[in-house]
Amino acid sequence: MGRVMALDLGEKRIGVAISDPTRTIARPLTILPRASRRAVIEALLRLIAEYEVEQVVVGFPRSLSGEEGPQARWVRREAEALARSLPVPIILWDERLSTVTAEAYRAMRGQRRQEPIDAEAAAVILQDYLEAQRVRSGGGEESERPRE
Repeated sequence: MGRVMALDLGEKRIGVAISDPTRTIARPLTILPRASRRAVIEALLRLIAEYEVEQVVVGFPRSLSGEEGPQARWVRREAEALARSLPVPIILWDERLSTVTAEAYRAMRGQRRQEPIDAEAAAVILQDYLEAQRVRSGGGEESERPRE
């Protein structure tokens, strides 16, 4: 079983998290600057190969009411573009409050917000996804997918 990677897409940066090989624990990996789409794709391709990633989870920012706003539509378009360029399935996953949760974890550890929190937010998204997959006990439909 290969690893799962998660992305927290932002207009300036992309937070990246990775699972362990057993898909049990998520950890922050890196933050990619959004220099160009090509640079982002090349960096993601390197990470996918290096960590033997089998799927990518993209945080999908629904509103608290569950509706899709402008940011969610933007993320959907970005995920669809990634799906055309990456050799693994892309899964959209509800990320409501992931940054707030990541900030709370930092505060519990006594850390201040000195660095961008994007990779930690991606780890929160990924951990939520991994736990949901375990609850589903090896099957079931995943959240929304831009690519089958």
